[in-house]
Amino acid sequence: MDTLQYTNGWLNLENNRIDEINHFCEDYKHFLNAGKTERQCVKAAIAEAKQHGFRPIEEFEQLVAGDKVYFINRNKNVVLTVVGKRPICEGIRFVVSHIDSPRLDLKPNPMYEKNELALMRTHYYGGIKKYQWASRPLALHGVVVTKSGRAVDIVIGEDPQDPVFTIPDLLPHLDKKVQRERNAAEVLKGEELQIIVGSVPMSFDDEKIKDKVKQHILIKLHEKYEITEPDFISAELMLVPAGDARDVGIDQGIVGAYGQDDRICAYTSLEAILEIPTPEQTAVCFLVDKEEIGSSGATGLESRYLEFFTGELLIRQAGTQYNDQMLRRCLWKSYALSSDVNAGLNPLFESVHDAQNASKLGYGLVLTKYTGHGGKAGSNDADAEYVAALRRIFDDHEITWQTGLLGKVDEGGGGTVAKYLAHYGINTIDAGAALLSMHSPFELASKFDIYELYRAYKTFYTEAL
Repeated sequence: MDTLQYTNGWLNLENNRIDEINHFCEDYKHFLNAGKTERQCVKAAIAEAKQHGFRPIEEFEQLVAGDKVYFINRNKNVVLTVVGKRPICEGIRFVVSHIDSPRLDLKPNPMYEKNELALMRTHYYGGIKKYQWASRPLALHGVVVTKSGRAVDIVIGEDPQDPVFTIPDLLPHLDKKVQRERNAAEVLKGEELQIIVGSVPMSFDDEKIKDKVKQHILIKLHEKYEITEPDFISAELMLVPAGDARDVGIDQGIVGAYGQDDRICAYTSLEAILEIPTPEQTAVCFLVDKEEIGSSGATGLESRYLEFFTGELLIRQAGTQYNDQMLRRCLWKSYALSSDVNAGLNPLFESVHDAQNASKLGYGLVLTKYTGHGGKAGSNDADAEYVAALRRIFDDHEITWQTGLLGKVDEGGGGTVAKYLAHYGINTIDAGAALLSMHSPFELASKFDIYELYRAYKTFYTEAL
């Protein structure tokens, strides 16, 4: 009789597989370094897709098996599609990951001067522990669009010669009354998430100019980027942790970096679809935005962009035979992996986990049947038949996998994009990697798991269920 027992994936690996893992993870770290925003991830994905023969959907009037197609939605979503041998209307294999991560966004009117320091006000994006963002080097990434429509890409703080930014925390000598008695969520309050951007005043002939440090910074920005203070209104500028992804541990078995939730799944699903042969069912890698704030907006999954691009695919095969019911039928026959991360068993805080049902670093892909909170509220609960089919194909292809839940019952909880996919009747389950320090500026993932995700997604794109 079979018993349920998971094994650490590092055990009994051949040397050539270890070399493959390490090589793959070096490329993954480069992706993390280059893609700290949604727009940067889209650019990186499209650049690589073009090298593998993908072309924009606008270049296709008719789609046939083997065609490689991409869509871009407002520079924050990308869809990569390999058309399958079977008609698209018979269903699609979706792997859906999000490329947004928790961060600090600049407010529309961010800059001011106080005590002869120039500062910028921010609004945090997503679920963060605010205190983790103080007293650390931060980089400014994003785009400014002037009234004329000129777009200016900005990255300050990543090059070793660049300055960085930081939030000045309170010294322990003086924090007793002001800060020490606050609860953890308020150790640093939202309105205290303000960055120092300058400290050197500039002499002006006009005595009416009072904020000499702020004006100095604005002059510097205009000299380099030809932008003015009102241009911040039409900008998307965000603070992210400065610096590159690093190996963690003497054995170098862990990648530590910002944004691995969920770019670990984005990168592995991207690499997988670039390398598959023509599949039976059409395969789609969908990289989405706004998951960290509820999938809202025109670039989140609530936007119905999935319907839009699926319809575009169908109409290029069905022609005048296309209708709305064909779209609904296609989605109802489809399968999806909501490829998102889960909480790895944390040795320092094991009490929040049900260890028997917790995922672990180094144990491969994590299948999460349901998420949610307080009685599975807000979750997608995958069908048993679908879970069984995934067990079979992953076992048949020797994919190392495990199950996982997000903590003990009533301990907390969370959600993913799974419920938005299931809304269309798509068979959906969460499938990603275990992380430690999730939503922090430095998240941890096992190199073994990173490579196993890539192998699992390739299998899902191509194998019969």
